[in-house]
Amino acid sequence: MNRSSRRSFFKRSAAASAAFTASLGISPWLRAAGANEDIRFAVVGVGSRVKIGGMGRNEIRSFRQIPGVRIVALCDVDDANLGPEIESFQKRNETVAAYHDVRKLLDSKEVDAVVVTTPNHWHALVTIWACQAGKDVYVQKPASHNIFEGRKMVEAAGKYHRIVQCPNGSRAPNGHAEALDYVRRGNLGKVLMVRHVHFSPRSGIGKVSGPQPIPSSLDYDLWSGPAPLVPLARQNLHYDWHWQWLYGNGELGNWGIHHLDGCRMFVGGGLPRHVISIGGRFGYEDDGQTPNTLIVYYDYEPAPVLSEFRSLPKNRSFLANAVAGKDTWGPNAMDSYQGIAVGKVIHCEGGYVISTVNSHVAFDAAGKEIMAFQPTTPPLNHNFIEAVRSRRAGDLVSDMLQGHLSAVLVHLGNISHRVGKTMPDSEIRQRIDGNKELSAAYQRFHAHLLANGVDLDKTPATLGAMLTFDPDTERFVGEFSQAANQLVSREYRAPFVVPEKV
Repeated sequence: MNRSSRRSFFKRSAAASAAFTASLGISPWLRAAGANEDIRFAVVGVGSRVKIGGMGRNEIRSFRQIPGVRIVALCDVDDANLGPEIESFQKRNETVAAYHDVRKLLDSKEVDAVVVTTPNHWHALVTIWACQAGKDVYVQKPASHNIFEGRKMVEAAGKYHRIVQCPNGSRAPNGHAEALDYVRRGNLGKVLMVRHVHFSPRSGIGKVSGPQPIPSSLDYDLWSGPAPLVPLARQNLHYDWHWQWLYGNGELGNWGIHHLDGCRMFVGGGLPRHVISIGGRFGYEDDGQTPNTLIVYYDYEPAPVLSEFRSLPKNRSFLANAVAGKDTWGPNAMDSYQGIAVGKVIHCEGGYVISTVNSHVAFDAAGKEIMAFQPTTPPLNHNFIEAVRSRRAGDLVSDMLQGHLSAVLVHLGNISHRVGKTMPDSEIRQRIDGNKELSAAYQRFHAHLLANGVDLDKTPATLGAMLTFDPDTERFVGEFSQAANQLVSREYRAPFVVPEKV
């Protein structure tokens, strides 16, 4: 065989091999370490040690405990976050590289996979860039900052044959998967409605009188990334971005995603055709923009999903302490639904399931306990490592597509609210009168706020737009669609642009 023929033969063989491995979900590029080799990890977004917001540090501790995993790099745009973690590694005599710019980290051939614990507005770009660089990805909830980004993340994972896990509470080993299987097998009859409640205290984030100084330890241009480079307009730069639309997705994205993902699975796993919301930011004035009290009604077939969020306590006496800075709300300060303050209730023809973070129990129609479900699924980070080694995305408990679809529920609720209009209490009641469940939820909403001294005639709520969504195109259609579709994506700041073609 001459040199030319041999070269052609190897090209054909390589092409055939790539096609074969791709058909099995195996990447022909940058194969992960073998079964007996370490998987080299990088954590992007170490998190602040001030107040809350140290998810990156949690993941460092978590992944370090898994045999065969070695953390080789850390990335954070704030030296105040990055420095102490690098020192922790040095004290353990562990070698770890430090990066400020994730693009430089992704150029490294010493990294097999990345954990993304950045603010939400950076999730998509880091994930897409990592896929393009041949890295596998473990990206924190919610998967995306907007609907467009989530779809591009799905496309990138598929195109580059990467293993991408999107963890959240409903996928954790806590009995949820077993309860879901029990209901799906028809043991309680038809699902009639799924309710999600999250009644958990959240104080305001304070109110500033003007632009705040940027910490000298921080590269604010890199922190802002895809978002506009605007003056800092909150007291706490880290974590409190959750409540500003440029960077976060409010309570739905911060906590709601954990249970909305589970709600979606109980009603078939797809997306709803319609959504409507009622909400506002009540009880204090601060620099937060996202609602702290919110109802979202997802019009699913065969059964609707109703989500209720309350960040204020049962009454104004608890609220007064919270606003004064006294953290005395405690577990008895919050409302509950069927005995739970955080979780979901799956109402069926023959009974119901109460699903919380750590407990999943089925009851008959008379309220007698039938079964408590014990977890059989693996921890999400262990599951990710197994899939990285097997190179089978189908092994993942929550792959990129599932993460995207559940994040869409977050975005649908928020978009309805943002496109909505504040209006008097009487007008809201009149407009939702035809929906029994939504009207009942609004009555609870009204009573809760009144107990906190909020008069909805003086401080009106926002009735979100009733939006029609096309799950196939992931765009809004019909009334209010023009305004709603403006929020499907965002304007990106070069060079931090999420591309149309990944």
